[in-house]
Amino acid sequence: MRLDTLFHQLDARGVPPLDQWDPAFCGEMDLLITAGGEWIHEGAPIRRPELARLLSSVLRRESDGDYYLVTPAEKLRIRVEDRPLLAIDADADADGWSIALQWGERLRLGEAHRLQLAPDPQGEWRPALPVRHGLEARLHRNLYYRLIESAEWRGAELGLDSDGVWQPLGRLAEGEE
Repeated sequence: MRLDTLFHQLDARGVPPLDQWDPAFCGEMDLLITAGGEWIHEGAPIRRPELARLLSSVLRRESDGDYYLVTPAEKLRIRVEDRPLLAIDADADADGWSIALQWGERLRLGEAHRLQLAPDPQGEWRPALPVRHGLEARLHRNLYYRLIESAEWRGAELGLDSDGVWQPLGRLAEGEE
């Protein structure tokens, strides 16, 4: 599958119904999403944001733990170093936080989108945000520090409330309290 062909086949306006598609596995695609959020196809970074946005809309993680680009007719495995999406900005209101992802999607921190602490490739426990179809986003370092400025400690855990739901940002190791 060529990226340009995929781009013209799909509608770039929103997230397609991936949960309704069950195409046959067609092989591997030389696409890597780095831990820093860069999308690299055949060794070169994808420079067209609209193409990366479209690819992110047809990406899902399946029960085998692998990531796939899925269309109604094809399913291609790709490589992901950490989490495939990156949360880059946030807005606060009286009730909580709205998070912006790198490709324009916005999520509300709350019951449906609750931060969880998960190890990164180096084994460090960092917040990850469930998004959709088994995908998660890491918090960009700048956003992480911005949220920390509003955080509070509850016992050994640092976090904040959003829509009445505790959102963990970190925790002390045992014996550090």
